[in-house]
Amino acid sequence: MAQQGSKSVKFHCSVCLDLLKDPVTIPCGHNYCMSCIEGHWDKEEPKGAYSCPQCKKSFILRPELEKNTMLAALVEDLKTSPEDVSCDVCTGKKLKAVKSCLVCLVSYCDQHLQPHYESSAFDKHKLVKPSKGLKSNICSTHNEVMKMFCHTDQQCICYVCCMDKHKHHVTVPVKDVRADKEKDLKMNLQEVQKKIQTRVEEGKVLEKEMEGIKLSADKTIEDSETIINELVSFIKEKGSNLEQQIKSQQKDEERRVKELQNKLEQEITELKRKEEELKQLSDTEDHTEFLLRYSMMSKLSEYTDSPSFKICQVKYFEDLQTALLEARENLKAFLSEEWRKITLTVRSVDVLLPQIEPKTRDEFLKHACQLTMDPDTVHKKLFLSNQNRTVSDNAPKPNIYPAYAKTDRFSIQQQVLSKESLIGPCYWEVEMKGRGLSVAVTYKNKDNLDQSDFGSNNNSWALECYGDYYKFRHNKIKTSLSGPLSSKVGVYVDPRAGILSFYSVSDTMALLHRVQTTFTEPLYAGLFVLYGLYCCCEVFCLTV
Repeated sequence: MAQQGSKSVKFHCSVCLDLLKDPVTIPCGHNYCMSCIEGHWDKEEPKGAYSCPQCKKSFILRPELEKNTMLAALVEDLKTSPEDVSCDVCTGKKLKAVKSCLVCLVSYCDQHLQPHYESSAFDKHKLVKPSKGLKSNICSTHNEVMKMFCHTDQQCICYVCCMDKHKHHVTVPVKDVRADKEKDLKMNLQEVQKKIQTRVEEGKVLEKEMEGIKLSADKTIEDSETIINELVSFIKEKGSNLEQQIKSQQKDEERRVKELQNKLEQEITELKRKEEELKQLSDTEDHTEFLLRYSMMSKLSEYTDSPSFKICQVKYFEDLQTALLEARENLKAFLSEEWRKITLTVRSVDVLLPQIEPKTRDEFLKHACQLTMDPDTVHKKLFLSNQNRTVSDNAPKPNIYPAYAKTDRFSIQQQVLSKESLIGPCYWEVEMKGRGLSVAVTYKNKDNLDQSDFGSNNNSWALECYGDYYKFRHNKIKTSLSGPLSSKVGVYVDPRAGILSFYSVSDTMALLHRVQTTFTEPLYAGLFVLYGLYCCCEVFCLTV
């Protein structure tokens, strides 16, 4: 029977999951109930394409459906074989039983069942659908039908058991117990049916979600291609304009050089003529003739008019090349940061399914985010190093920060914000050396934050680490926390789910505090280094 049951899977419709009814075979070779595939295609008809629910092969024209008679016959045979109960009276080839008698404890085919209908001797017999479990109704001890139920032992028993082992137990007829159980069964059945309906409705919602995701993704891909092509065209246009400017400047400079060359050539010709005159005069032997000709000769300065230019190291367009290289690096850095934000927004895409919060450190590390501290926000008494991932209040050299960033810089509180916003589920760790540190998640409202440290306002949530105890702070309220002390703190935040959790991290992770709220603005990581006694600390923002 088990083998037959496994084969029957092949004759089930993948839409309704039941045995095929009026089976049809579509062009791709898959089989469905005629009503199921027609209903599926009726939904797809407005879209103008028809597909197979299993292999997704599309058909431009709606296929004509005809009943597969051979498959229908096989399904009919299947319906009468795996769960058949044989007649207990038949000899030789046993026929299919149509009824079982709970009194006789025998299953009958149509022929052998007739006496139950024709003879009054069987009037009190109870006929039910064919059952293979009749033998289980017999008491194994007394070989009697079990028509009683023992409430004390919660089991079915026979009448002899009532007088024997279960003599002093609470016993009732099984039909009375069934009446009570049927009430529970009815309630359970209603609850199951209600859940089925709920799940069906949820399935429809998820189906719409799938369609929405596909449409949105396709549209986004199309728009991204357009935007990227526009950016490429913009850069190419600027490059073409720059090329024209370079060529124009090249022509101007070459023209100037050509003018100087022509002037030099004229002067060289004149100087050579003068050179010849001077040689001839020098060869004159008559002193008087020499003096007369010399006095008539024009001065050298009257013939020379050298162009005014200095001989120096020529750079040509090297400065432009340097400027282009610098622009390239700046643009790459800018685009890399913008692309990081874009890819993070891709991670933040979420459907109606709930996000499962991580439990183990390996699960948390799957959400690890790369954080660096923003030098434009860091207080002047704090020092950033290790590519802006390490914060210390013990600077080895004076801090020199750009003047333009002074409006974003903390001037009162010794604090610093992350450069990156926290998009999607994020996890990071902070390792502390020394005592006196607040690890925070906050909105980027610098003016309000600078007036009070993290946790002392409703814009930030902070875990204070003092080496020997922890405190959670939010909106000026402090909560003392218990948990294993560690130099490393883990922070997990899911902005969309409104979850923020702080952990003590060592060989294991221990939850220190969990916040469930609604975040209304972009979130950033924050660090606060305490003044005074606990000022000797270093904080390592690990890019786990």
